[in-house]
Amino acid sequence: MKKSDLSEFEIQDQEFKLRIKRDLPGRAAAPAPVAAAAVAAAPAPVAAAPAPLAADPNMKVITSPMVGTYYSTPSPDSPNFVAVGSPVKADSVVCIIEAMKVMNEIQSELSGTIVECLVASGTSVEFGQPLFRVKVG
Repeated sequence: MKKSDLSEFEIQDQEFKLRIKRDLPGRAAAPAPVAAAAVAAAPAPVAAAPAPLAADPNMKVITSPMVGTYYSTPSPDSPNFVAVGSPVKADSVVCIIEAMKVMNEIQSELSGTIVECLVASGTSVEFGQPLFRVKVG
């Protein structure tokens, strides 16, 4: 905050809100609303993605359990862990998320069929971001 000369920062999601304020005697907090608006606008597409799921109770979402980089394959020359139409079980590995140079295998936790892959390989993902839509049952 000192490097950017910020006095206040706020970010909010559906399930999470973070506000950091730094008191600066004799200084106005004008930069904070600009920074907060720019950052708050970024998560909006993530929150909008699961909305169509309410129509079908058999549609579930596999979400990211962490922040990191999403990979659909174990190595560049390997096939995808799953694709549209792939059956998954509760312990099936569906992708890898790299966080702090550690490759974390992500398991489905659902049994069903993959109907949509929502993230491109090599993309940064956030905690709770939808990765796959799965038809269960």
